[in-house]
Amino acid sequence: MRIIAGTARGTRLRAPKGWDTRPTADRVKESLFDILGARVQNACVLDLFAGTGALGLEALSRGAAHAVLVDKATPAVLRENAAHTRLAERTEIRAGDAFSELARFSREERVFDFIFCDPPYRLGLWARAIASIDAGALLAKDGVVVCEHEADENELPALSSLACIDRRSYGRTTQLSFWKRCGKEGGVS
Repeated sequence: MRIIAGTARGTRLRAPKGWDTRPTADRVKESLFDILGARVQNACVLDLFAGTGALGLEALSRGAAHAVLVDKATPAVLRENAAHTRLAERTEIRAGDAFSELARFSREERVFDFIFCDPPYRLGLWARAIASIDAGALLAKDGVVVCEHEADENELPALSSLACIDRRSYGRTTQLSFWKRCGKEGGVS
């Protein structure tokens, strides 16, 4: 597991010892950032269920202005990887439950250009996170939420402000879904 491009290109990320991680594969991460392209430049990024911080740190390496990494189980690993990539000064680490942090960000009126959501599979956490983001005002007007989930995890609650604009499958297990705000008429804005 490594940073693919940008200022920290080639830097290996450390994973928690003895912890069953399911990091985003390099080819999936590369495809994701090819899709996002130059829009990552100067962006404010939220990486939920950050694990090693691979997505948020990749965004910083590619020119994002600031990244908030949230994971209740791995804050020490996140701090170590931020320091190792020399991206710590633009990284904010939150050692807490993703849903509590989403509520806190809403109260603080924080807004993000990109929200990456890569929770453990098969627990319904990605759908719960999308519902929480949908209910708040965390996503910038032209922002994008990217969820990584298992290909057959597609059940969602009713959403009022977000619409799925794209889905990409990688093998039989991994799927990326991309979400944007809906306009008043229900279309994607």
